[in-house]
Amino acid sequence: MKKLFLIPNAITAFGLTCGLFVIFKTSIADPTRDLFSMLQSSAILLIIAGFADLIDGVVARLIKAESEFGSQFDSLSDSVTFGVAPPLLVLKSLTWGGEVPSRLLTFFVIIATMIYSLCGVLRLVRYNVSSKTAPKSPHFTGLPLPAAAAAAVSGSLILVSPLAEEFFPLSTDIRAGIMAAALFVLGYFMVSRWKFPSVKALHFRVPSFYLVIATGIAAVLVLYGIFDFFPEAFFILSWLYLLTSGILSLIRMIAGKRSKTLVDFEPDQEE
Repeated sequence: MKKLFLIPNAITAFGLTCGLFVIFKTSIADPTRDLFSMLQSSAILLIIAGFADLIDGVVARLIKAESEFGSQFDSLSDSVTFGVAPPLLVLKSLTWGGEVPSRLLTFFVIIATMIYSLCGVLRLVRYNVSSKTAPKSPHFTGLPLPAAAAAAVSGSLILVSPLAEEFFPLSTDIRAGIMAAALFVLGYFMVSRWKFPSVKALHFRVPSFYLVIATGIAAVLVLYGIFDFFPEAFFILSWLYLLTSGILSLIRMIAGKRSKTLVDFEPDQEE
């Protein structure tokens, strides 16, 4: 393997290490530790892994170091980091400190976590196969696995956050029902034919000066939210992506095929 090819693969390995650390550390974590701090530190590690997943492909294309090995390594890394770690965190959050949901809810949660992981792997397999045969699209078909992971983890985090505990404390059974439903929804969207925006497809038809100002303001708001309101900011940003994609696709479906508006967001036909 050429030395140049090691750079993106090393970034992928770093992201995989973050995911593995979350899995192993969570499995042996002290149940007397604060649940919120455990989930928050795990969420931060998965966010770092998400950036690594974004950067490794960009670096590979920039230095012309794309390879079949790197592509397969990236998919296997994503399946572990974003397909196994998030549902494990959901399960841990519902059984932390000895509290366990009712038997029926426990059954549904376990089924939901398995469906989430299975759909995540199927999403990656479909992407790998279609990327070789189908023409490249400016958007994703099906919810990307890292985005689904962010939605799942942020959902668990917001339900045990200090804000939730203060204003609307929920029992373990209610949290289990909410997270089971969320995992079912995320699993469906991952294997669906709905379109989801890609960063590469962003084009702004505004003067550079205003774009820089708007970007700066948005960055300040996001960073302020991350530092002072991390659970809330993480939850809003994660689920806003899912909600925005659904709204764009619904508008396209309502507009009909005669309209060229949002044509890129027309769901693909089932194979």
